[in-house]
Amino acid sequence: MEYMETTALPMFPLEVALFPDDDLPLRIFEPRYSRLVTDCLAADDPVFGVVLIAAGREVGGGDDRYDVGALARIVEHHAVGAGKYTLRCRMAHRIRVLRWLPDDPYPRALVRSWPDEPGAPIATEVIEEISDRVMALFERLAAARGVELPPRDMLLAGVTLADTPGEKLYALASRVPMGQADRYAVLAAASPDARLRALSEAIDTVAAMIEFQLP
Repeated sequence: MEYMETTALPMFPLEVALFPDDDLPLRIFEPRYSRLVTDCLAADDPVFGVVLIAAGREVGGGDDRYDVGALARIVEHHAVGAGKYTLRCRMAHRIRVLRWLPDDPYPRALVRSWPDEPGAPIATEVIEEISDRVMALFERLAAARGVELPPRDMLLAGVTLADTPGEKLYALASRVPMGQADRYAVLAAASPDARLRALSEAIDTVAAMIEFQLP
């Protein structure tokens, strides 16, 4: 389901920015989010929006939230009693929050799907180059820890399976151990070429941190 029109959607602010096709495991224990899960499971399509918390915490409310996120679809759930759940969710397409609604009883917002906007084309060679840089990060970490890496095609399987350059960049970004600000910059990049720049900068930052921290 894509929300090309403005739609009121249950929202789950988290302390992590998530990309389309990411997996999201959750343990639900707060009463407001137990109600959110109950309402989602009663719907034809059990989905909610996820955005990064800008300030504050996940528990208790009162947080400030970013306005770009992604749709989460519940693909597996288990009720563990007392209104608690364990969930396995799969992230779907990107969304933009147009307006936050009152948290009654859980966060809600008016949202719209945000597909990639037009931008400069990205050649296959460019995707290969940035894939090489990601692999170089893995190899540096593996060498420092004395472990053997799985084969490249296993590590980057999601990149190979992705259909478009924009989706391939999301798949690469999901494998880079970057901070949440960098993850959000990749997520919120309007077009694939802007996402490429954001991811390239994040890889540079991670590489510099690795060289600083490792012997």
